[in-house]
Amino acid sequence: MITGELKSQIDQIWNTFWTGGEPNTITIVEQLTYLIFIKDLDEREIRNELKAKRGFSYTPIFKENQQNFRWKNLKEMDVNARHQIFSNTVDGIFPFIRSLGKETSMFAIHMKGASFGNYKPSVLDQVIEKLDNIDMTHQDTKGDIYEYMLSKLEGGGTAGQFRTPRHIIKMMVELMQPTLEDTISDPSVGTAGFLVGAKEYIDKHNDITLLDKYADHINRKMFNGTEFSSTMLRIASMNLYLHGVEEPNIIDVDAVSKDNTVTNEHTLILANPPFKGTIDKESISPGLKNVTDTSKTELLFLALMLRQLKTGGRAAVIVPDGVLFGSGKAYKSIREEIIANNKLEAVISMPSGVFKPYAGVSTAIIIFTKTGNGGTDNVWFYDMQADGKSLDDKRALLVDEDLFTSFSFGNALETMDLEAKQKLHSKFNLPQIIDHYRYYKSDFYKKMHSENGAVLQVKDLPENLGFNEFMPETITHDYSNRISQSFLVPFKEIADNDWDLSINRYKEIVYKEVEYDEPIKIISNIESINKERLELMNSLKSLI
Repeated sequence: MITGELKSQIDQIWNTFWTGGEPNTITIVEQLTYLIFIKDLDEREIRNELKAKRGFSYTPIFKENQQNFRWKNLKEMDVNARHQIFSNTVDGIFPFIRSLGKETSMFAIHMKGASFGNYKPSVLDQVIEKLDNIDMTHQDTKGDIYEYMLSKLEGGGTAGQFRTPRHIIKMMVELMQPTLEDTISDPSVGTAGFLVGAKEYIDKHNDITLLDKYADHINRKMFNGTEFSSTMLRIASMNLYLHGVEEPNIIDVDAVSKDNTVTNEHTLILANPPFKGTIDKESISPGLKNVTDTSKTELLFLALMLRQLKTGGRAAVIVPDGVLFGSGKAYKSIREEIIANNKLEAVISMPSGVFKPYAGVSTAIIIFTKTGNGGTDNVWFYDMQADGKSLDDKRALLVDEDLFTSFSFGNALETMDLEAKQKLHSKFNLPQIIDHYRYYKSDFYKKMHSENGAVLQVKDLPENLGFNEFMPETITHDYSNRISQSFLVPFKEIADNDWDLSINRYKEIVYKEVEYDEPIKIISNIESINKERLELMNSLKSLI
């Protein structure tokens, strides 16, 4: 969450660069990213050193002759000596950064362009001092810094490229539950927020023995992405490196162009592709146009994901609402492809404030599985109304901060009674979304619900019905009730509605009857008010 204090701290650093003679916003973003990376490298080394004291083995990041490159030592140095370390193009800190990845790795390729901005020693000194005062122990803080910095880029967001809020990433990762067997991709990788979220989930849910067994897969094959911005390529590479992925496979290519030939390679896609961009038709990969003949990136990316997924691969993707109900041929064709020729699992409608203050666009998350031969039966719809923050430009937190950041990685709601949960739900729908979807995909669901989602009368032990794994209200919910936030819609009904996926097409709205007084009573009330008004007017006149 971007606080006023954090904004102020970044603004101060920004102004230091600006007054120091650096007017280029992209250069400032890059230089700040390098400094955050250097700071994080040392924090990672400190964590490894502490683990080593408990018996864990690790390979040091910094050699004996590179200790001066550590943040804890850099910040204590003489101003000019520190500047010399940064500006030294042979044995300085930037050649060290470029050497971190293996020579042929994508990380090393993207970092070849990393270089010092050659600003004055006094500017570097002030920036390091101000950056050191920012508490970055939480990954959210780094994401918030990137988000705020990117908002300053000239023309930022013109192609619909907005950083996905951290809690939405967490929710999507929790819904998809990535495994060590997965090959994960984000074809619009940006700062690699989705891939980092997936890596954190995998680290959390697997022991060190299994992680070691899959180390080569994790480091070289598991995490994939495409991006054509050199700045984002470096940020994504550094972000993943800091999370233990030594050679992320982030490719420098326009994802939907002819140059991108990735096909049938990934088992999981997590993405928030550009919303409003267009691409020159001549450069679009022909295979994508066969699925949806358009130059709109939000449609082309969906066709790309179907191509890149292996059969059985699954995807959770954020799309603008227009994709759900657009009446043009290209919109209908991509929806039909996903629903009729593959398996659409879920549509989660999100409120328009989720991307504020950077964008007010209404969006949804669609979840689908590539089958190539259909399979959609019922589609689960959820009407998200509250994401834990206010939906205005302030995006103020509405729930307990610890609960907000930990809900998807533990049992934050386990000890709450039903009343407390219901009170929380009015401000924070994400825990219910995760619980409902997981339950719907579990074997327990069919024991308690009919095909259309209605609750069955079942005699069985609670643990055999999932009461030990899911919230009771999740299990007893009527998924056929379209007045609720969570309900099912059958394939045929969607097909009959021209593949429309907008939630308002299927959600039932109950209008509360408003009762009015009889006309004679309303007239009497008006006369009474008029009489009182005249009396007050006469009282005022008597005072003159």
